[in-house]
Amino acid sequence: MIVGISIAICETECENALCRPLKENVLMVLVKDAEKYGDAAEYEIFMAKDDVEKVFPDWEGFAERNKVNENVCDIYLNHLKDPSDRAALEKIMRRSYTGWVDLSKLNADDAKKLITGSPPENRQTEWDMLSFDEMGDMCAMCKLSWDKGKGCVGSFGPDNSALPAIAEKYGCTVTASIPEGVRSNRAYTKDDALKLSKEVSVLRNALEKEGKLAVRRYSGAVDRLDAVAKISAVEGCRFWFF
Repeated sequence: MIVGISIAICETECENALCRPLKENVLMVLVKDAEKYGDAAEYEIFMAKDDVEKVFPDWEGFAERNKVNENVCDIYLNHLKDPSDRAALEKIMRRSYTGWVDLSKLNADDAKKLITGSPPENRQTEWDMLSFDEMGDMCAMCKLSWDKGKGCVGSFGPDNSALPAIAEKYGCTVTASIPEGVRSNRAYTKDDALKLSKEVSVLRNALEKEGKLAVRRYSGAVDRLDAVAKISAVEGCRFWFF
């Protein structure tokens, strides 16, 4: 099976990345013992539909008043429209903690401890709160969005690309190292970017020598390598292949 290789810059190392301040602003952290954080712990209040039906035997009337879909399994308190129904169920519904803690409701020291003690996948940032459309709009405006305005992650090509082998043939060591870079999760540096920028012109000439098929297949990948190398060199950020 052919698997694609992607290229990405480390955008949070770029001073001019529009998303950087949003990605650095952590709003929530996922923990195992959320309840101990009191009001800062996120929770939901709900009850199984079957149990709600025992409280409101006239289910059709309840569903109509509260605009409840007949296919739901659980009834969430904050979704109910009728105030009296909400008041009745609030007394008996249970609170279920999601595990997320709202850092804005903690003091600075406790918030910092949660952030530093959590892996990145257990954090929600201001960036995560944006819709896909909002993310796309910001990427389109960002000058570091090297993939034709779609973002700072793009395609290098299939993992069976002959470009690294061509690069090795012509002494382009950074490009030739890409398959191993994928396997080792290597982070390429600004120095690598400067070398890669020099390789780009060599690669363009090499593709011409390798023939029209090579030009057609790999010119786009070389263009993308060029774009990433220029950003890394200017911003001083790392980049990698995966």
